[in-house]
Amino acid sequence: MPSLGESFRDAREARGFALSDVAEQIHIRSIYLSSIENEDWAAIGAPVYARGFIRTYARFLGLDAEAAVAHFNEWAAAERPVVAAASHSGSSERGVPSVWVIAIALVAVVLVAFAGYEYVQYQAAGPTGGVSDASPQPTRQPGVPTPAPAASAATEAVVSAASSEPSPESSVPPATSNSLDIKLTQRCWLRVVVDGKSVMEGLFPAGTMRSLTGNAATIRAGNAGGVSVTVNGKSIGALGGSGDVVERSFNLRGD
Repeated sequence: MPSLGESFRDAREARGFALSDVAEQIHIRSIYLSSIENEDWAAIGAPVYARGFIRTYARFLGLDAEAAVAHFNEWAAAERPVVAAASHSGSSERGVPSVWVIAIALVAVVLVAFAGYEYVQYQAAGPTGGVSDASPQPTRQPGVPTPAPAASAATEAVVSAASSEPSPESSVPPATSNSLDIKLTQRCWLRVVVDGKSVMEGLFPAGTMRSLTGNAATIRAGNAGGVSVTVNGKSIGALGGSGDVVERSFNLRGD
């Protein structure tokens, strides 16, 4: 029976994803994803952060998130008595902690502080920012000029939204037949194929809207809860739950 880390690695490789691909889509740094697959929990820090990363990674891969967290909790419960015994044995007869116990405690504090800082940075970034090392740009569509390189992640999101989303004043009402209207309420990796041709692919910011026409369309989303779809003027709503990887096909002919 594979271990917890092996089950994550096997599921990821079965889907053809590299660690960097997953990091871009679920906004967890690849170093932490690698630590989960290697079961190097000390590299993540406090158990509360490890549980959150495990739950998000498992949902993305389609694994049982709660079972994975329960497996980690068994390890954490077994580890606590070992740490307590080490702390007790490290004390001298006079009740003074040994040098090794103090050193281990300092290292643990540094790791927890670093993990907490990374978590706060991730929360502050919001849906339009991530902790991944790099974010791919949306695929350039025919007739749409490629925006100039941005000076920062925030500027990149503004330029991307401006190039892919028309302003409210200049928007043309969407057609009600053979039409597909997409609106992103959260940052999301998206691939859209219309009549066998890829028309959108990449990581798009919240607020992106696109109206497409054709006979048939297929949408694959890395964060289905952030993708709202309207087909032939009828709202379908979100494609799925937040963080879910979903692929759906639509008949735009109305027959």
